[in-house]
Amino acid sequence: MWRKPPVVLVASVLGTSAIFAGLAGLAGPASAGGTSAALEGAHKAAPMLLAGILPKNSDEQYELTFWESIKNSNYAGDYEAYLKQYPNGRFAALARSRIERLAAASAPAAKSPPPEHARPAPPPAAATPPAKPAPAPSAPQRSAPPATAAAPAAAGAAAGAATSATQPGRAGSTASGAVSVGGERKPVEVKGEIHDCPVCPVLVSLPAGSFTMGSNASDPAEKPAHHVTISQPFAIGRYEVTVEQWNACVDTGGCDRIATVANSAKTAPIRDVSWDDAQQYVAWLSKTTGKTYRLPTEAEWEYAARGGTASAFWWGDQMRKGTANCKDCGEPWSQDAPANVGSFAANPFGLYDVNGGVWEWVRDCWHSSYKNAPVDGRSWEEASCGARVIRGGSWREGASYMVSSTRFKYSASVRQSQNGFRVARDMK
Repeated sequence: MWRKPPVVLVASVLGTSAIFAGLAGLAGPASAGGTSAALEGAHKAAPMLLAGILPKNSDEQYELTFWESIKNSNYAGDYEAYLKQYPNGRFAALARSRIERLAAASAPAAKSPPPEHARPAPPPAAATPPAKPAPAPSAPQRSAPPATAAAPAAAGAAAGAATSATQPGRAGSTASGAVSVGGERKPVEVKGEIHDCPVCPVLVSLPAGSFTMGSNASDPAEKPAHHVTISQPFAIGRYEVTVEQWNACVDTGGCDRIATVANSAKTAPIRDVSWDDAQQYVAWLSKTTGKTYRLPTEAEWEYAARGGTASAFWWGDQMRKGTANCKDCGEPWSQDAPANVGSFAANPFGLYDVNGGVWEWVRDCWHSSYKNAPVDGRSWEEASCGARVIRGGSWREGASYMVSSTRFKYSASVRQSQNGFRVARDMK
């Protein structure tokens, strides 16, 4: 998922965490704030040391990309997710200091009493009971943020923003595309919506067809570009799964409550969910509807996201303002949270937010390239699979991560605030 060769510092060779730890040690037994300041200073000073180029498609690059996406976050869960993924990573010490700083900032500050001569009469005791903490997730493996961490507010109402979880407002769509059928490129008419229950995601039925998956342009993880045939029609979510849809599963005991989205709009995409969490949701949908719900395979996801196109983005080879929920890509945009689903135009297959919004989990195990990848659209699995694939980029990334071939990896059990998903369903 690297787009530009990143500059790496000597700290990445010597171990940035060691440098940070050394500076923390020099700070002595100071307060957490002093240590945090020393670490922040080290983080800012480190780029002045020495420059080099990271190996392409390396673990170091994935870690750096991860850190770049969260380094300005005011959300403790992001740093906890980093530590879960990279417990001995180069930014581990800084991540811990950020968590301490955010915890200290969220704690109620003790007020100094006024001087005796100016002290007013004490007010009557407040009768309001303390707020109940949000329920903690039950799965012990998952990196869930503490209940005291402030949940980012959802992006405000935007032009074309969604108005309901199951039928969000649309910013414009053309429900036709072109795919290769029998070796000939033909226009495809996308059939109507599928809506299996009032609280179920709206689906779009897609036909079988062929397309070129991946890219030979730059990122080794996207190579080689290869011809894939989707042999069976399938249905896929028109939108990313929303907070309201997730909470319907929570209310029936099928899913864990995600405390960090408690203040999000109903039509915001659910996020801060792991691949394992997504499995809970599709299992609940399958039980509720009697249909076979699942995550899309990586090939199905890219086939659907491209919408019958072969360009870098579904709208062409150049980024256009106002086409995706990403950094510096136009309004609506907020650093703190993604836009509501359906806030931007749909692709030719009628799918919204396949570029930006939240990263979307897919079914496949992570592989560092497409060498020996299946060409029939099935999920690429392994006997031991700790890392799964996420696709599509998030609102915190820039335009270069919005291309249809962008892919990244993530530990299946880790929650992170940029990760969500959309569902797929078999049509048999």
